[in-house]
Amino acid sequence: MKRLMVVLALFAFAGLVVAGNLLAGAAPPDVIKIENKYPVDKKGPVKLNHKKHSEELKIACTECHHDYKDGKNVWKQGDPVKKCAECHPAEAKEGEKVMKLQLAYHKNCQSCHKEKNDDAKAPFKKCGGCHEGGGDK
Repeated sequence: MKRLMVVLALFAFAGLVVAGNLLAGAAPPDVIKIENKYPVDKKGPVKLNHKKHSEELKIACTECHHDYKDGKNVWKQGDPVKKCAECHPAEAKEGEKVMKLQLAYHKNCQSCHKEKNDDAKAPFKKCGGCHEGGGDK
């Protein structure tokens, strides 16, 4: 009887591990709301159409997702996706080598949008093109 309970417990544990792995590999939502807690946030959150960027525009996952080791991005599809704020602080810290959060977003998103050079399709000149709170720079 004891052996049966151990075997059943092992099967239950294996089932939980498999289910967890399946859920971890689930597709991201079509639209992601990027909402961060800045000390002063006048512009509001950004809704990123993830599906459009990844499927329609064919932007590589590693254009946004990264995990740098020795100056090289080692992140690959299927790796855990961290929120940007987990590594990029909202406030600049003296001696910190990691870019502050707002600058990291702007550098990544705006530079890509500038390359597209069409403000109507890829806004980058006015905050309201991306931020829900609107406003001009």
